[in-house]
Parts: sequence; structure tokens; C-alpha cells
Amino acid sequence: MSTLRVSLVQQASTLDPVENLQALDVVATLAPVDGTADGIAAGDARPDLIVFPEAFACDFGAPGTDISAYAEPVDPAEPDARFVRRLVELAAAHQVHLLAGMFERSPDPARPYNTLVLAGPEGVQETYRKIHLYDSFGYRESDRLSAGETTPVVTGIGGVRVGLMTCYDLRFPELARALVDDGADLLVTPAAWVAGDRKVDHWRTLVRARAIENTAYVAAAGQPAPRYSGHSMLVDPMGDVVAEGGPDPTAVSGVVDTTVLERARETNPSLANRRF
Repeated sequence: MSTLRVSLVQQASTLDPVENLQALDVVATLAPVDGTADGIAAGDARPDLIVFPEAFACDFGAPGTDISAYAEPVDPAEPDARFVRRLVELAAAHQVHLLAGMFERSPDPARPYNTLVLAGPEGVQETYRKIHLYDSFGYRESDRLSAGETTPVVTGIGGVRVGLMTCYDLRFPELARALVDDGADLLVTPAAWVAGDRKVDHWRTLVRARAIENTAYVAAAGQPAPRYSGHSMLVDPMGDVVAEGGPDPTAVSGVVDTTVLERARETNPSLANRRF
């Protein structure tokens, strides 16, 4: 049996990288070094994993905004890797894993990657470049960003296997299934889910669907209203909502328990019953 305490930070980023660096300091409230966690629900212990939304190092800006100038390297040893270096510093200082979204420099200077960085107490543990770019609902993310390789990214935190996805990836069940086939117990999805008609309903439905069809936990951290949809969620392998925020800035938390996951897969062995 393994458990993982997860906190989802539903907070907006801006076009000012300095402000966004300062916003990371909420880690001190969620995972204070003395072990008390005043910033999350009463009775919860300090988290093992804190998840920030997509594009937390810098927001997307208005449609058409040139975001290439905000791209940084993911190697904290690089002089201008300010965001990743701060993640690494905070993860080490608070002995916690931190996941956050940023724009990473790519071979095409005009089109960086939309990248997640997972930092742990020992440094950068994993990165994931968003595979599915948001060319939908009137947006063209691919005009400004480069897509990552179609390789599932799964890593371990304690005894829990964590698969990484970003926002629009949630609409592609084949990626979630590939992550679970690679051993993921928990799918973590930072997002900047643009607000609009049906969007909260789509978000909540898709988060729960990815959990139910894969008998896996899903932790989805979104940026808040008014620009985005909020409703950050932790959903268990039977589709029950463990924790959920509303539209406004907040932090929600819950526990991933592999015993619950194993029981769900015994009750609903759909992964074992597949014929395709």
C-alpha cells in the first residue's frame, strides 16, 4: 500500500515572470517546514506533491501574443532558468515534489514548447512537453508553440506511479490509456482550461471519464475564473470526486491511495477485459 497527498493550486499566472516566481512561494504555506499545513483543508497533513497549473511561469496572454520571449531553459544550471531553479530550490527546502507549467525554449525560437517540470528534493525529476496543442474552439496554439514527441511520460513519487498530461491532452483518451499501460496510478493534468459555454461541464466530465475508464486517479489543476474555468479536481478510480474547487482562486487537496486503486480494479477489471 502507498499513499500520496496531493495539493492542487488553483491560481492565475500573469505576463510578468517576476510575479509568477513570487506566486510559487505559496509552497511555504502548503508545505511548511515545521510540518503544519495551514493552507489546506483542516485535518490534512502536508502534501507530498503540489501541482500548479499550466503556463504558470507566464500566462498565454491575449490570443496572438508572442510568448517566445518568455521561454526559458529547463536546466536549472542555466543562468536564465529562473523558473525551474526556483522550483528546485523550493522543492529542496520543503522536501516536497512540485509540478508546474512553463514555456521551454525549442529548436524553433518563435515556437517554444509548453512544458511541465516536476521538481523533487533532489532536483528536476521529469519534464513533459505538451503533445496535443489547443487548435480548437477558435484558438491556434500551434501558431505559437511546438508540440512535444508522442512519448508517454510516467515517473514515480514514493510508491505511486504518476503520468503527466497537459490541459487539451485531457480530450484524447489514447494518451491517458498509454500512460496507464506504462504503469500510471495517477494522471496529473495541469491546465489553463479557457472559460466559455459548456467548458466547465466538459472539464468535469472528461476528468471523471479519464479516471473511470482507466480505473486510475486523476488530479487536474486549473487556472481560475474569469479567464479560465477553475474547478481543480482530484477524482478516484471509480469516478468519485475526492476534492474540487470552484471558479475562484483556491487550493484543494486529497489523498491518492493505491489500496483504493487496487480495489477499484478488482471491482471493475476493464483494463484486464480489453480485447483491443
